[in-house]
Amino acid sequence: MAPQLPARIKRRLSAILAADASGYSRLMHKDEEATHAKLMTILAESVEPAIAEYGGRIVKNTGDGLLAEFPSAVEAVRAALRFQARVKEFTAADAEDRRIAFRVGINVGDVIVEPHDVFGDDVNIAARLEGIAEPGGICISSAAYDYVRGKVGVEFADLGEQNLKNIARPVRTYAALTDGRHAAIPAYGLAQTFSPPRLSIVVLPFTNLGGDAEQEYFVDGLTESLTTDLSRISGSFVIGRHTAFTYKGKAVDLKQIGRELNVRYVLEGSVQRSGKRLRVNVQLVDAETSSHLWAERFDKPIADLFDMQDEIVSHLANALNAQLTEFEAQRSERSLHRGSMDLYFQGKASWNKGWTPEHMQQARSFFERALFLDPGNIEAMVGIAFVDLVVGSSFFTDQRTAHLVAAEAALGRVLSLAPNHAFAHLALGGVLMCNCRAAQGLAECERALALDRNIAEAHALIGWAKYFMGRGAETETHVSEAFRLSPRDILSFQWSMMVGFAKLQVSADEEALGWFRRSIEANRNHPTSHFGLAAVLALLGKQEEARAAVQVGLALNPTFTIKRFKSFSVSNNPAFLEGAKRAVKGFHLAGVPNE
Repeated sequence: MAPQLPARIKRRLSAILAADASGYSRLMHKDEEATHAKLMTILAESVEPAIAEYGGRIVKNTGDGLLAEFPSAVEAVRAALRFQARVKEFTAADAEDRRIAFRVGINVGDVIVEPHDVFGDDVNIAARLEGIAEPGGICISSAAYDYVRGKVGVEFADLGEQNLKNIARPVRTYAALTDGRHAAIPAYGLAQTFSPPRLSIVVLPFTNLGGDAEQEYFVDGLTESLTTDLSRISGSFVIGRHTAFTYKGKAVDLKQIGRELNVRYVLEGSVQRSGKRLRVNVQLVDAETSSHLWAERFDKPIADLFDMQDEIVSHLANALNAQLTEFEAQRSERSLHRGSMDLYFQGKASWNKGWTPEHMQQARSFFERALFLDPGNIEAMVGIAFVDLVVGSSFFTDQRTAHLVAAEAALGRVLSLAPNHAFAHLALGGVLMCNCRAAQGLAECERALALDRNIAEAHALIGWAKYFMGRGAETETHVSEAFRLSPRDILSFQWSMMVGFAKLQVSADEEALGWFRRSIEANRNHPTSHFGLAAVLALLGKQEEARAAVQVGLALNPTFTIKRFKSFSVSNNPAFLEGAKRAVKGFHLAGVPNE
């Protein structure tokens, strides 16, 4: 006889609502019978009907509260809002010290289901969220928030990541702002209790190490400009300069500043003038631990101070954007419930690792999951469009047209919702260039720069447009401007590769060789750079090295062929076509597969 298998445990994705009466024990101590009767009436006439009305089922009563399960987070929140309003009306005439008020916690997760109970960490999280809600308030997890945002008629305050009792990882929490006020935010102190929002930073006034009074205006201007420019980073929360300058000239405890301003990061720096040189040092600090996360030095001969200020600010803003994205992605990996923006940051971090099919697939997966949780997440929409642009322009597929069409359509939707989204204009510029519309693409990049002067990539893409327009001799100038603004940019490998192909166009093969090698040094995981290097080496008669470069490229992108490269129709300009023929000749000589 075959052994009997254990019964399969039943699980399902549910929205869990936990509610209890605040101060119930105190009220019972004062008047047991009256309190019990009042609670039973409120449950029967206000709470239970609202739960039933919105499709929920009461799993169990807990004496002074209940646990309910809903098939939808939206319906769970609507039920909570409904019965909280009814309870408030029902108890309006009661003395405040005798008034019954409910606290509510809501979470979404995969739970174990029994006929008369539900189990699992996600149930426990709902109960813990109820415990930190104010009387009359509603606290929800980020898992629930991503479903209900913009759908339930109330706004929510981001309370940051909460360390909940017996829950291994912090849970990002939101409080419903009922009646247009912060009623649901616990009164025991936001700055002391709640984790800071994502990408929250204060730029402390830079220190003037030389003590030169005439240099003070430059130092203060640097702090102010950097504060302004960091606020352009999508999703950032930057403390205003007036608040930041209250710390000027004071000995500061960075942990205390983090608590006082409720920020994750502190940027501090110094400026020192020595003869004809200027040195700027900056450190990014984790406000919770005071640990140094990143440091940068800017050291160069003094020229026009205002021009230098712009260059330094652009340099730092670009570097910080990449660093903060990486730190936020690392935090997201440690979070128990990753919300839409958590997933966005992880997608951006994957995208930053290098343009390989694997990394692009990972990035798309994170962006799509972010968009599933929040269909209004514009950053995730732009992220998917960028992935389609990379896939459609990096010889990963023969379906390049489909990817570029999808990217253009997505960016059209984004710009209809956010017409001044600088990176959407930048991405659209790249798409247009790859669709034989280089001049229009160039205009989109100029629009992106008008919206955010620090987008170094826009300068690089303008150089790429010049290459498509048969003006490869001009490409290096624009790419050099990108490098000036962001010398160690995560996309520097792409920019160097652009110049390499532009140099091929004008038969400057030795210079092209240097640029392709520079691209590979910046990122060895970009296959197209290896193929470009192979072409130049072959044209220079270095066949053995060329074949080795082809093998590295094919290991990164096994589907690359000469046929696919030739199908990349981006321009009818005669000079561009002649340069493309030179590249194809090099591929043949290096041993790149035909098809």
